Amino acid sequence: MTKENMSVEERLIMAEKPGKDAMVLHKYYGGKIEVVPKAAVRNYDDFAIWYSPGVAAPCKAIHEDIDEVYAHTWKWNTVAVVSDGTRVLGLGDIGPEAAMPMMEGKVMLYKYLGGVDAVPICLDTKDPDKIIEAVNLMAPSFGGVNLEDISMPKCFDILDTLRETCKIPVWHDDQQGAATVVYAAAINAMKLVGKDIKKSHICLVGAGAANIAIARLMFAAGINPKNLVMVDSKGILNPEREELKKNFKQKWKMCEQTNGAGKKGGLKEAMEGADIVIAASAPGPGTIPKEYVKRMANDAVVFATANPVPEVWPWEAKEMGAKIVATCRSDFPNQVNNSMGFPAVFRGTLDVRAKTITDEMCIAAAEELAKFAEKKGMYEEYILPLMSDWEVFPLEAVAVAMKAQEQGLARLKLTRQELTDRAEFMIKRSREITEIMMKSGYIADPELAFNK
Repeated sequence: MTKENMSVEERLIMAEKPGKDAMVLHKYYGGKIEVVPKAAVRNYDDFAIWYSPGVAAPCKAIHEDIDEVYAHTWKWNTVAVVSDGTRVLGLGDIGPEAAMPMMEGKVMLYKYLGGVDAVPICLDTKDPDKIIEAVNLMAPSFGGVNLEDISMPKCFDILDTLRETCKIPVWHDDQQGAATVVYAAAINAMKLVGKDIKKSHICLVGAGAANIAIARLMFAAGINPKNLVMVDSKGILNPEREELKKNFKQKWKMCEQTNGAGKKGGLKEAMEGADIVIAASAPGPGTIPKEYVKRMANDAVVFATANPVPEVWPWEAKEMGAKIVATCRSDFPNQVNNSMGFPAVFRGTLDVRAKTITDEMCIAAAEELAKFAEKKGMYEEYILPLMSDWEVFPLEAVAVAMKAQEQGLARLKLTRQELTDRAEFMIKRSREITEIMMKSGYIADPELAFNK
């Protein structure tokens, strides 16, 4: 039976399966990552090189020239994935321990898709100043930092402060990562329905970290803020929402910049006539009543990106007239997921030792993603590359690295070909190592977990 012929009950059962399997397999493997040596151990004498006394030589070299740390240690290819567990998926504030499976998953994607080593670090504090201090203190050990699942509005100030104070690139994936991938998907979706994204009416449902960052990136890419309407749980953002002026400066800025049509009201009014709705809101189903999709423009596009359940089920949005629907789930068509962004963005950032990650670098990544899908042959259920389209990750990484060099932010100068060779090697290596370990049995067959 195809997915198109499934009943609603069968679709719901299918949607619940990943969670049920996860409960079995996470316990079976005891976590998803481990640390293994990458340097040769020919015999026990080699430990005199890797540890005492030989290791004193690179230690002294780094002391004399701190940039030598990139040559002698894993810093050149390693990212810290940092969370306080206050906004995990759509689950909310569940704490640092409960955030660990998510952070481990992020680390696994970094390695497999981008060839980037990463370490999950869940902090036992909700204090933004302590989070900032912790990241600054651990910066010598890493080449970059991925902030993850930190509640708002503090996530904005944490990112902005660390981009100023930290000596390595800091990125908040719920902001920059979401914006990069959503913008790429929106470019192609609007092309498919024959509309110019820069002239389209855009409705953002939810005014959290993701949608505010999506709006900012769209503005940086040339979209007129007046063509965009943003709505939160209390209504459409507009200059009459003065309660936001003091307590939420990012939302207030959107009140001032957006909604050129002067819309008022709530979600129903915000979606009226929209060409594309981008929802990054509370998990559904029903956060967006399916009937509201009918109020959108012809050939409407709906991105329902809440995790683990989208704001509206894709089949309901289609039933109400949506031409293209995307979610964050891998078990539905058009997965708009940050995993298509962060592994490659950091691959490119690390390869040239960029000092920061700019909007322009994110836009370069988004445009490369969109271009790849278009060249491959995009259609209504394929607006973005899939994880299995591994060739896109080196292309995206190179686009990011080239933009960093163009902006004068790169510590290393490499040609396009050098960057391509480097990215392809690192990504292929990670995939092949995983395959070898599975074939050898060092990664156990997951089917055994279900046959116990």
